[in-house]
Amino acid sequence: MQPLDHEVYYGILDRSFLDRDPVQMELLPDKLHALRWKLNQKAKNEPKFRFYALYDRIYRMDVLEAAWKHVGKPNKAPGIDGVRAEDLLDTPGGVEAFLEEIHQELRDKTYRPSPVKRVWIPKADGKKRPLGIPTLKDRVVQMAVVLILEPIFEADFLDCSHGFRPERKAHDALASIRENLGEGRKEIYDADLKGCFDTIPHDKLIACVRCRVVDGNVLRLIKGWLKAPVIEMDERGKSKPPKKNDMGTPQGGVISPLLANVYLHWIDKRFHEKGGPFHWANARLVRYADDFVVMARWQGPRIEEWICKTIEEWMGLTINREKTKVVRTDEGEALDFLGYTFRYERDLYGRPKKYLNVQPSKKSLKTARQSLRELTSHRKCFKPTPAVVEDVNRFLRGWSEYFKYGYPRKAYRDLNYYAGGRLVTHLNRRSQRKYNKPKDKSHYEHLIDLGLLRL
Repeated sequence: MQPLDHEVYYGILDRSFLDRDPVQMELLPDKLHALRWKLNQKAKNEPKFRFYALYDRIYRMDVLEAAWKHVGKPNKAPGIDGVRAEDLLDTPGGVEAFLEEIHQELRDKTYRPSPVKRVWIPKADGKKRPLGIPTLKDRVVQMAVVLILEPIFEADFLDCSHGFRPERKAHDALASIRENLGEGRKEIYDADLKGCFDTIPHDKLIACVRCRVVDGNVLRLIKGWLKAPVIEMDERGKSKPPKKNDMGTPQGGVISPLLANVYLHWIDKRFHEKGGPFHWANARLVRYADDFVVMARWQGPRIEEWICKTIEEWMGLTINREKTKVVRTDEGEALDFLGYTFRYERDLYGRPKKYLNVQPSKKSLKTARQSLRELTSHRKCFKPTPAVVEDVNRFLRGWSEYFKYGYPRKAYRDLNYYAGGRLVTHLNRRSQRKYNKPKDKSHYEHLIDLGLLRL
């Protein structure tokens, strides 16, 4: 299925969203934290209540300031207007004037979304993924809307959903798969949706939002972002004619992960209803954004028929038949999910029992090696050796932080060996003469002296 921080991990796993981290509650001021708590409690206590007066909360200055703290980070790709967060420091009034302008536009209802800049991000399989980058102003407003809407929809989301949610992470989804395998659900429908974020029908998505939010001004904001034209640059840096946005929620938009979860939540809901596989097949669903698996003791045609009918006929999405398959782990087949491989393997000591091995997938290791090649390529010869070592260390820390789940020991050892070899090649390449390391030390000892991190 299927940068160093949370963004890096999903670069490794063929995910390239910008500003998609879920809201961290500890970063919010007390008044905003209390407002989100009240909205969440109201939604929990009244499952059928629809919120009709939220717009004035969105343009509150404390909400906009909190939104800025989440998206106003330096060195982020600019939108179609070219404005970066660091540019505001050199303008009169700086960030305060920028947020005051947004506040006035929202209050006067003169705010209009700008076109989205389209860029293409390479995928591990050689193809490219479209990424839509909103302007900085649009990112702030989208984040403000997320701050208000997220606690409402969080009250409805089910435990089987793990992606882009507060206090949840990919490791939770991995643990759920491991638990279900331990309970005997060893036949797995491994689904792959074709361009999910780019094909969500706008009318159905708005209908899902309206199940909880009927504030017309908030709905107009969301529709404006969904319909914003997409502008792509050609090879000479000139903009092509804008394209209409008839479906999908652009990957790269701050609000896109929340909207995708709002829409895909209905898969979770139907799965757990009385007529869903949770009841009649004792099956379990594990979903991380648009990646999901259905686990059961036996995968019959009824489960596959239910999934296809729900996903394609009811949701209007498309299943990629070439990548979707049934994995029978009890027959030695491996499941790859979120960069990890789950496989039952023979006991190392010959005992008649198989154990579950959970380790980084071959694809993840291949992508990691490619990243290390780029960090130590001939184009980096101008950089001082300590700077190159620090770049490699930063990558290794981020990679190991994500891939510490399960049994990563062999993967760590392979990556240590590869990183060391790449740095030796880099040192020898920096001059026409071969690099002279200290005579009383091995290459390994010398790299440790240079500060290379060993996983």
